[in-house]
Amino acid sequence: MGTSLLSIGITGLNAAQAGILTTGHNIANASTPGYSRQQIQQSTNIPELTSGGYIGQGTNVDTVTRSYNQYLNLQVLGSQTNAAEMSAYQAQISQIDNLLADPTAGLSPALAAFFKGVADATANPTSVAGRQSMIAQGQALAARFQGLDKRLTEIRDGTNAQIGSEVTTINSLAAQLADVNQRIIASQAVSSTQPANDLLDQRDQLINKLNKEVRVSTTIQGDGTLSVFIGNGQPLLVGTQASIMQAVPDPADPQKTAVAFKIPGSASVVLADSLITGGNLGGLVSFRDVSLDAAQNALGRIATGLATAFNQQHQLGQDLNGTLGGAFFTVDTPTVFANSLNTSGAVPTLSIASVAALTGSDYLLTNDGANNFTLHRLSDGTSTALVAAPQTVDGVSIDVTPLAGAGAAESWLIEPTRYGARNIGVAITDPNAVALATPIRTTISASNTGDATIDSGTVTSTASAPLASTANAANPPIKIVFNSANDYTIWDNTLPAAPVVLEAAIPYVSGAAVFPTPGALDYGYRIKINGTPQAGDTFNVDANLNGVSDNRNGLALGQLQTKNLLGAQPGGQPTATLQTAYSQLVSQIGSKMNEVQVTGDAQQTLADQAQTARDSFSAVNLDEEAANLLKYQQAYQASARMMTTANKLFDTILQI
Repeated sequence: MGTSLLSIGITGLNAAQAGILTTGHNIANASTPGYSRQQIQQSTNIPELTSGGYIGQGTNVDTVTRSYNQYLNLQVLGSQTNAAEMSAYQAQISQIDNLLADPTAGLSPALAAFFKGVADATANPTSVAGRQSMIAQGQALAARFQGLDKRLTEIRDGTNAQIGSEVTTINSLAAQLADVNQRIIASQAVSSTQPANDLLDQRDQLINKLNKEVRVSTTIQGDGTLSVFIGNGQPLLVGTQASIMQAVPDPADPQKTAVAFKIPGSASVVLADSLITGGNLGGLVSFRDVSLDAAQNALGRIATGLATAFNQQHQLGQDLNGTLGGAFFTVDTPTVFANSLNTSGAVPTLSIASVAALTGSDYLLTNDGANNFTLHRLSDGTSTALVAAPQTVDGVSIDVTPLAGAGAAESWLIEPTRYGARNIGVAITDPNAVALATPIRTTISASNTGDATIDSGTVTSTASAPLASTANAANPPIKIVFNSANDYTIWDNTLPAAPVVLEAAIPYVSGAAVFPTPGALDYGYRIKINGTPQAGDTFNVDANLNGVSDNRNGLALGQLQTKNLLGAQPGGQPTATLQTAYSQLVSQIGSKMNEVQVTGDAQQTLADQAQTARDSFSAVNLDEEAANLLKYQQAYQASARMMTTANKLFDTILQI
């Protein structure tokens, strides 16, 4: 009996000691991230059959388990990767929001200052100083565009660098996971029935860290190792073999750092950005592809719209030297990148056909190998088959004729406005070259007897206007002579000795345009006659010689500030001014930032709640451990007392 009692006491002593050690381990790791509370699992030893029945043989410590709930852990992983993604996105987009919405450093004050310079020069067209100030304001506006674009490019470069850093971190965590998997295999080789609790916690913590970098999924293998996958099933870790992620130039877009995936023994494969979600890496990629590209393209669209519209109007004017205006701004052209895997070396021919129709999207041009080309709008996935050469889509003229020998796997990235803000500049330096005047003037013959009047006219094209190189008050180039009150004849009087009838007996309608005429004649003028003329009444259109005080084209240039120039839908008219387009850009970035912030806050709340739920189940509670320590201490003392009693009983038996 003494021997049995002693054995039972020893089992109790061992169990209590295991409980004390486990409790102490819990207390020591109460602040260890990812640690799961451990507890011993006891069972009774097989009892001994006696004549008086079964007599217990004490207890046995079967194993030490950890408090782990896979469902709660998955909740933590899912919410934390979403929260990390939104946090990374918000950190980046806030830079754009602060840049564009700044009331001083943004584009709005520079636009306003430039058009004020146009108004000041127009108010005093003979002032060379005013014209010089207009050029200076144009240079300041171009510099503002360039400065904003430079900052966006810096943000892009920083984002690309961070993507590379994230890839390095992911590789490091994958390598650590592979090492832990190896140690788990070794541990379970010693005892396949006993879990390696601390190693399992360490592995879970590494998964937690990895999941904050990029969304992962995991699978437990038969040997106890954990396999990790990203994207749509790319194996980052299988057993003890980790794959390698690489930051490489994107084959389709050299401005972008792509993520490549390399399984040991195979070639690298570039992952589509859509496969990289969750965590810091997913947030960076999503920000770059969604918000940064859109912001830089939209800014470039505004710059291209301003430069193109201003140039078109400026070229319809006349400068202080009496010559037609030239380009005031330099205008960027669409950019095309051939995929680095292309073999033909061919690229399509691109040009801007309509700035009003530009969308601010990028496009991917693909070939099916039979010279059937499809243009994919990347902002919404809309596809357009190019059935003509050239063909205009969203304001961009695309000629695929040079691609006749391209292969089926070849593709081209088209960015119509990406560099518009970077490449805008002022093309003139001579203030005399600022074209504030209109190159035509209209007059009424002094001998007219009717009350009809003629407006000052506007110019829509200078390509074919038959204007004399010098004005001739007696014989202006164009004469409109009324045959009666109801019809008139247009004469080309460029050579007074041999005037030419351009159109005869044209029906007269008061207020209707003389140019273009009801027929096909259009010399690029827009002239109207109002009132009641009499037979013989004559109206003249002449070159605007010495028109240094004329500011009509300057007024037209100033009106571009409030004119709708952008945002035309297919077949429709422009709907947005330059300022409206910029305000829309600022609003879109602000709305996206607010969306990301709200979503991020919600995801962080979910992550905190999930972590709290996990901790309530798995984390160490010091009060509970203190109670356990006291319980095991008392059990230890009781077992020791039992052994003392057994020893006394044994001594008593020996003394009999």
